[in-house]
Amino acid sequence: MVSTMGTNRIAQFLIAMLPCLLILLGWVVIPHPLVGVAIGLSPLLVLFVLKYPYVMVLLFVLFSFFRLHEVFPQLYNLRIPLLLSLASLGSLVWHVGLTRKVVPYWSRQFTWAGLFFILVIIGIVLATNRPLALGYFTGTYWKIIVMAFAVAWLAQTEKDFSLSLRLVTLCGMLVGLVALYNKVKEIGLVEGSRVTIGRNLGSVLGDPNDLSLVLLFPFSFALSLTLSDKLSRSDRMLGILTVIVLVLAIIATESRGGLLGVAAIAALFAWRRVKSKILLIGGGSVLMVALYIVAGISSRKSGGASESGLDESAMGRLHAWEAAFGMALDNPLSGVGMNNFYSNYFFYSDYWDGLNHAVHSTWFGVLGETGFIGLFVFLGMIVSLLRCSHASLQKILASRTNFSPVMTCIAEGNLSGLVGFCVSGTFLTQGFTWPLYILLAFTVAIANFVFRPREPA
Repeated sequence: MVSTMGTNRIAQFLIAMLPCLLILLGWVVIPHPLVGVAIGLSPLLVLFVLKYPYVMVLLFVLFSFFRLHEVFPQLYNLRIPLLLSLASLGSLVWHVGLTRKVVPYWSRQFTWAGLFFILVIIGIVLATNRPLALGYFTGTYWKIIVMAFAVAWLAQTEKDFSLSLRLVTLCGMLVGLVALYNKVKEIGLVEGSRVTIGRNLGSVLGDPNDLSLVLLFPFSFALSLTLSDKLSRSDRMLGILTVIVLVLAIIATESRGGLLGVAAIAALFAWRRVKSKILLIGGGSVLMVALYIVAGISSRKSGGASESGLDESAMGRLHAWEAAFGMALDNPLSGVGMNNFYSNYFFYSDYWDGLNHAVHSTWFGVLGETGFIGLFVFLGMIVSLLRCSHASLQKILASRTNFSPVMTCIAEGNLSGLVGFCVSGTFLTQGFTWPLYILLAFTVAIANFVFRPREPA
């Protein structure tokens, strides 16, 4: 009995001393007072991570996609994406493998995505520059795939979808505001007029086309909030302000792909609400011309009106698309490998101006880097996502009493986002980046929520 009591006291003493030892170790590694505070709060943080796994996963996706730590450089050295990735993976393993509170499921869309993932891996093995392909896969792509599955499995309630809708919209507005600030202050402008973010940090947002892609993604969700008449006034105000900011910011990028995406998304929303289709088509055409003029694309140094015939930007894309087709002809089963288009441009382009060029097309990018089979599977995934998203929205609209306005809002925003992706994909390279796979996750999660059996009210 005495020895047992003594052993318990020793164990209690060691447990009590553990935080002190951790604080001491943390101080040795990083001598900062906040280290002690962070370690002291760590038990509460662990409990929060395990209690709200979807919040962790969603925040990691948003930080990684919107590059918030690069949009706001004050956050850059805090390694927030790394911390969120550890929290996300830890909570996912905990709830899927241990507590079994999260039950993984499969869908037809996951089958297409899985097939494409396998083809990408085969392409890496056969890539012309294997280290380059493997570097992008290990650094970015596998995280995108894992988090797509995580979002789909963890988003199970209307609160989860509501949080996703509002956070995506809010992050879009924040990035848009920074873009407009940079435009006004002439920070990081390309070609003298095209806005960027984080160019000095080497951020992907330092390219105006990539920035317009990031800004385009939340546009459909913000417009859905704006046009929903059953949500709160604060939600609609958030949507209205975000739509205005995003449109102005995309105009500031002077990206044709971005403008096409905006037009496609707006047209889909208008198609469901405007009865006169002739008036819609006519008015939409006028608005597109006005948007093109306001965007100042005609005055761009590349792709501007000063260039006769097909402008330099358009010709550059045509040469890049020809190169992508040539890559697929030489490597029909695997392509040249993920992230290998740029390094192979010289060998497959009929026109050489001394520089390699990006493909600037989702479809030709996938074709060149994964071959004809890869493009077929990729298109199959897109078609499957569009059909599934449309079916979910129709189900919600047909039985509004069973679903809250939030579900209508996010389902319509998701479908519009997919359409915008398909249209803007003509000029923007997004086959292996976050937007499509976030939309994949939302599509599968919404369908799982909408079509699962329900008890009668």
